[in-house]
Parts: sequence; structure tokens; C-alpha cells
Amino acid sequence: MLAALVDDFSPTALEPRDVDVRVFFASTADRDAAERALAGRYDLSPIDVDDEDWARRSQENLGPITVGAITIVPNQSLLTNPPNPLNPQSPIPNPLVITPSMGFGTGHHATTRLCLAALQTIALDGRDVIDVGTGSGILAIAAARLGARSALGIDNDADAIQSARENLALNLGVGGVTFEARDLMASPLPQADVVTANLTGALLVRASHALLGAARRGGTLILSGLLGAERDSVARAFAPAEIVWELEEDGWVGLAVKKS
Repeated sequence: MLAALVDDFSPTALEPRDVDVRVFFASTADRDAAERALAGRYDLSPIDVDDEDWARRSQENLGPITVGAITIVPNQSLLTNPPNPLNPQSPIPNPLVITPSMGFGTGHHATTRLCLAALQTIALDGRDVIDVGTGSGILAIAAARLGARSALGIDNDADAIQSARENLALNLGVGGVTFEARDLMASPLPQADVVTANLTGALLVRASHALLGAARRGGTLILSGLLGAERDSVARAFAPAEIVWELEEDGWVGLAVKKS
């Protein structure tokens, strides 16, 4: 009920605690507007919390996530003393360190897992990859780990780019990956053999021309962030590119389309 009531005020996270629920907002104005709207329904106390602090605390108990040949771990300590939940005597296979932060993409959301699964249906050896809306950088780093010659991650959020670069530094031996702050719609993207875009259904439709333009002839676009109800409109926006892979998880859809 609380989540529904604050939805109009752009909450960024909800944290259930022992005796209350803490709701986070990106701005004081959004928080104060929500407080006015909920006054009388709840006992409210506005506070200021450091941005990085809420992100860290809300995700600090995340465990490893395995998708195919890739295992995402939330901190390096799991690599120095790595418990494998499937086999405690074995190290975690093919790990990527992606720390919880403001940037999306720890592998704990279905759309990230769908993109990681789709990447592993493509022979990436010697291929160039562009990851649009890179967030934590997870898909670009994973593409390089899976054999891509180069991987460029772009995002219009400078904080996300900083987070992605920090994650890259944690994954020793992963080369050929760069990140840059860039507006998807501002100028044409460089071309690549594989384009990943974990955005929203509406943005995928609006940006379909730009995304298709970034894929080389015969290239593949991996699309997610769309709900099942948005699947057909996204598929139409990318026609005549052929759908070559599709999977749904928890109401979210992942598509891979091949450009002719």
C-alpha cells in the first residue's frame, strides 16, 4: 500500500526495517511532496541520507548470481575466499565482480539476467559490442569476458559511468572495455556486431532507429527492460530485423533480433 501511495513521487527505493519502512527519493522536493500527501496516514520523519549509503545498505546482503557460464559476485571478498553454494569445495566459476551501487545491473533483476543469457547465445570471439544504458557496466564487462574484441558501454548518467569504470577495475584481466557518458539520441552511435540495450519498452521503441543504425549488417541486437505487454510494440519497432531468440522471466521479456 505504501509503495502504491508514494509511486507518484518518484521513489528510488524502499527499505523495510525492523519497525518501519524507509522510502528514498532522489530529491528533497519529491520527498517533501510525498510527506504532504501521506500526512495523517502514517507517522512520518523526513531525514537526509547519503546517496551511496542507501545503495550500499539496501544491497549489501546480495549473494552470487549465476547465468550460464557467468557468475556475478557483489564483492571481491568472495573471490579471495570464494564459497560456491553448489559445491563449497570449488571456487566460483568465471566470476565477474559487480559491486552494488547507484548503477543498475547486479544480476539480481530479471532483465539483466535475460541480457546475460542472450549474450551467451552469440559467438562473441573477435566481435565488437556496444552496451547502451550500461549502468553498472555488467553487460560490457561480461561481453569482454565471453570473448568480445571490444566493448563500449554508454550511459547518459555520469555516476553510472563512474560506477562502471570502478567495476571494470575490479575485474583483472578483462580488456578492451571502455565507458563513456553519452546521450543515445544526441548523435549516431559507432557501429558494432552486437548491440545490447536494457532500457524500457517505451525508450526501445523511440530509440529503435538509432539502435538499429548502430548494428552492422548481420549484427544482433539484444533488447530487454520491456514487459510482456510491450513485447509486440517493441518487435514492430525493430522490424524487419528477425527475432532469433526470446525469453520471458517474471513478466519481463528479452529479445535478440538479427539485422539483415
